[in-house]
Amino acid sequence: MPTDRRTVLADTAIGVLAEAGMRGLTHRAVDRAANLPAGTTSAYYRTRQALLTALVRRLVALDQAELQAIGEQAPAPRGTEELVAGIAAFIERRTTGEGRRRSLARYACALESVHHPELREILTPRPNAARHAARDFLAARGVADPDGRTVTLLTCVDGLVFDRLVTGGTVSEQEIRGLVAAALR
Repeated sequence: MPTDRRTVLADTAIGVLAEAGMRGLTHRAVDRAANLPAGTTSAYYRTRQALLTALVRRLVALDQAELQAIGEQAPAPRGTEELVAGIAAFIERRTTGEGRRRSLARYACALESVHHPELREILTPRPNAARHAARDFLAARGVADPDGRTVTLLTCVDGLVFDRLVTGGTVSEQEIRGLVAAALR
């Protein structure tokens, strides 16, 4: 658990946003959720926009660390089955527990970025080991435009995560196989 006050507040804000939505994200709500005296959050993040920007930066940092670790810990997929299993595990992480909380906050921030381009800039996908592994997998199979296909594949995976957060249920292995097959065509 981080001890830096700004990080604690940003982490708490992620939780508040996931639980209460954009309208529920207030300085007071973060103070209460963090069990801190009233006014603490606003002392660190003077405006709601400053709080939201800190939240988005923290969210991206957590996501990048997770994706980097996935790419470094798991060997690059040697076959379609390994890629399907890796995507299934990723979707499971993003739709349950802490990953669900962060995903809900991420999508709320993505919608908010429509009106705040500075947030969109922070949320722009970044290179990481997991993205490189997917790209290398496609390139090794001779896929035309592996960079573009990687973006398409990962966007579709993101869509499955979003759909399951909104509608419930789980993603079937068949759905993932279909995405991978389409990326390989």
